Amino acid sequence: MKDELQNEIIIDLEKKLRNISRTIKLSGRKILKNYPITSPQFVALQVLTENHGMTIGELCHKIGLAFSTTTDLVDRMEKNGLVERMRDTVDRRVVRIRVLSKGDLIIREVIEKRQQYLKEILHTFPNEKTQQLNALLYELYNEMENYNKEIR
Repeated sequence: MKDELQNEIIIDLEKKLRNISRTIKLSGRKILKNYPITSPQFVALQVLTENHGMTIGELCHKIGLAFSTTTDLVDRMEKNGLVERMRDTVDRRVVRIRVLSKGDLIIREVIEKRQQYLKEILHTFPNEKTQQLNALLYELYNEMENYNKEIR
């Protein structure tokens, strides 16, 4: 009986997390309509901002796209002045991607607007519940990261 109840909770939890993720993504897409950037470019730019000096291979691994698709994505972002390719200072054969100020500004503005959206949604939650939610999501994320490291 306990396993059955646990399975029902897991099914419900997965669905809720999926729906929350989709809702945040849709809200983010509305915000992005005011910027000269697509959703995949935003994701790539966000990853590049968090991981300075990545190669295209490292980027495609992080965002889960094929190498050729990621190359096209970077080409378009470079053409729009969001990123630039730079030779590695240690190994000149390696090309790294650097976020330019225009790309950095877009990321900061969009993230701030997404955070404002979340703040508006959570404004009715008592502080304790918001802190508890944050702590539980942090724990869940860390467990997922540890699990994924073990299966690599």
